[in-house]
Amino acid sequence: MSPETAATPAPLLRLRERAERLGERLPALLVEAERVAATVAQGVHGRRRTGTGETFWQFRLYQPGDDARSIDWRQSARATQHHFVREQEWEAAESVWIWCDRSPSMRYRSPPVAEAKEERALLLAIALSVLLVRAGERVALLGTGEPPRGGRFGLDALCRGLAASATSDTLPPVVRLPRHARLVLISDFLAPVERWQELLARYTGLGLRAAVLQITDPAEEELPFEGRVLFEGPEEEGRHLIGNVREVRARYRRLFAAHRERLRRLCLSRGWNFAVHRTDRAAASGLLTLYQMLAPSAVD
Repeated sequence: MSPETAATPAPLLRLRERAERLGERLPALLVEAERVAATVAQGVHGRRRTGTGETFWQFRLYQPGDDARSIDWRQSARATQHHFVREQEWEAAESVWIWCDRSPSMRYRSPPVAEAKEERALLLAIALSVLLVRAGERVALLGTGEPPRGGRFGLDALCRGLAASATSDTLPPVVRLPRHARLVLISDFLAPVERWQELLARYTGLGLRAAVLQITDPAEEELPFEGRVLFEGPEEEGRHLIGNVREVRARYRRLFAAHRERLRRLCLSRGWNFAVHRTDRAAASGLLTLYQMLAPSAVD
């Protein structure tokens, strides 16, 4: 056993192994197709384009509207009539920050579902990281203070962060992220929409792009129980006895759907992607949804 393996708790190791197997089952063509699409969209220079990187790319003629501070005076001095602008290479690898809700409500699992919401969320977070680092991107766990890393080091750091991330916090922390960062939020999003609205507004001000995945247990959507049932909130919401669940089922489903619709509209109004994944569905479908929501668009 390697030192890195020994440093990672056994439950997370098992999840990581499952996540990697899940990633293997997705068509390898998907990752390569996204890379090819990004290359074509960026023009003849492939994955190279002008940006905020530190690597020199090329000199070009100064044009009206260019910042005078971008002029390379040494190169311009070699010409008699022209000024030249020094362009840096855009750093093609993007940084993706991932947050996985591990509050008490995420531990709910209704029989006969095999996994609790928390376990499915962890699985998807790790599996997504596997795909991202294979595609050359960098990943980090939101709120740990660790910088994004690529390759196996990035994956190992994220797994260690997840192992230590169990918390009662229902909402993710708000931290300053780079302009071109992407954010992944995985949660049941059962907290009041007003709380999410305030948080999303703070993140939206940073100009981030985000993928938001709501994970739910089928019983939370359908309320399939019968007769007299005592419900107890996992996050100190108290208890409530329902004499006949069937009588409130239709209204409950409407309220649940309305809550989700408000979340969806809240995300879309900020240009964020929103999707839903149920724990009784194949994990591969949730992973594919997440990866597609992070795919670069033609305008990136």
